[in-house]
Parts: sequence; C-alpha cells; structure tokens
Amino acid sequence: MSRIETALGARKAQKRKALIPFVTAGFPYADITPELMHGMVDAGADVIELGVPFSDPSADGPVIQKAGDRALSFGIGLVQVLAMVKTFRERNATTPVVLMGYANPVERYDQKHGAGRFVADASAAGVDGVLIVDYPPEECEEFAAELRAHGMDLIFLLAPTSTDERMEQVARVASGYVYYVSLKGVTGAGTLDVGQVEAMLPRIRAHVNVPVGVGFGIRDAETAKAIGRTADAVVIGSKIIQLIENEPHEKVVAVASNFLRSIRKALDA
Repeated sequence: MSRIETALGARKAQKRKALIPFVTAGFPYADITPELMHGMVDAGADVIELGVPFSDPSADGPVIQKAGDRALSFGIGLVQVLAMVKTFRERNATTPVVLMGYANPVERYDQKHGAGRFVADASAAGVDGVLIVDYPPEECEEFAAELRAHGMDLIFLLAPTSTDERMEQVARVASGYVYYVSLKGVTGAGTLDVGQVEAMLPRIRAHVNVPVGVGFGIRDAETAKAIGRTADAVVIGSKIIQLIENEPHEKVVAVASNFLRSIRKALDA
C-alpha cells in the first residue's frame, strides 16, 4: 500500500476529508519549499502537491504561471525539486508528496540522466505520486506500472467535459486518487459551481475506485466545506500562491499555515 493510499484511507476511516495543498517548488523563494511543506503538514495537510516549474504550463492560469516563472528564474528544475523532497523526508517519513507538472521536464530528465532515471530518482527522494498534465491515460500503462513497481502512484485529471470512455481509460491506470478539475479552463479561473460538482462525482465514482479530490476554484473555508460534503479530498493551489506571493521570507510559512488551518477546521466541522 502506497503512502497516498494509507493517508487517504486513514482520513476515510475517521470519516474526515483530506486536505491537499499545492505549491510551486521554489516559490516564492528558492530555499523555502521544505520549510513550507512542514508548515502545511503542521496545519493539517494530508498530501502535498508540489508543482514542477515549467516554461510552457498550458493548464495553469496566470497565478501559477507567474509562480513557475519566478521559480525558474531562481534556477529551479526537476533536479532541485527532487532535492527539496529529499530534504523534507529528513523530518517527515509519512506525509505523501505528489509531483505535478508536464511531460517535458520528465522526458528531458531521462534524456539527460538515463532511461528510467526519473522514476528511480523520484522514488529514492521520497516522492509518492506523479501527476503529469499532458500524459493521456491510454499512453501511460507502462509508465504507471513502472511507478507502481517503485511504490508510487500515477494520478490523473478529470474535467466537467470528461466522457465515460475517458473515465474508464483513467480507471485502468490511475492509483492513489484522481483529481477532478471542477472548472472548465485553467487554474484559478471562473467561479465554482458546487451543484455541478455534486452531480459529477457519482458519475466519476461509477468508473473510478480510488478517492476523488476536487480542485480549481476553492478559495476559502466556505467553498472547501461545501466541496468536502461530497469529495474525498479538497485541493487548493492558486489561493495559497496568491497569499504568499509578496510575503517576506520569514512570514511565508505562517501565512500559508494559518490559511490552511482555517480550511482544515472547516473540513472537520
């Protein structure tokens, strides 16, 4: 059983919802990420999604694009992201870490370091799951098997436009959880329609037998609580990025942690 399965299974057994914050690695300061990850765990995070900076993030809105650009300007790439996870693991051996990003950095990593090195090195660093936005499920069976052989999960996005056929394709290869994108468009866009999410989740669960996390558009305790009534996990990214973007180094962890505590309290209420 993977760390993700263990963490989400524990929350389900407690009849509580999982909280999954997303932050871009190396943002807003190159050296802040491991400390920020620990702060988020202390505030009640169950899984951490760590964004891998990339120069052409097609699914990300302006907030996360800007964060990625800033991290790239600090020289943060996949090598540095894996080092951050390894540092985090020195003090935390249980909280799952998911890398979220795009195919290009992963494929370039293998080209530079050798075939299969990304999976091996991610496993050695302590990564638990990978979500690659532009990897379609029908082309991922071999990659998913390789990840599972190293104790890691392959996580996929589903959207309001996902067909039953696409859900079945995802179900064949996904493990850990699936991430339901509650809005059409990029991260940080639009207004969340809770009713639409509530109508969609039974359709997803008819095909997918792993937990369903919901993200995109969750900005406060009220929306988190509403989504938590039907989702297994709540994913929050753009709002955290906005909150910490202009904070001085010494305040970043406290600002993010205080916000997440309010979300955790609402989910547990």
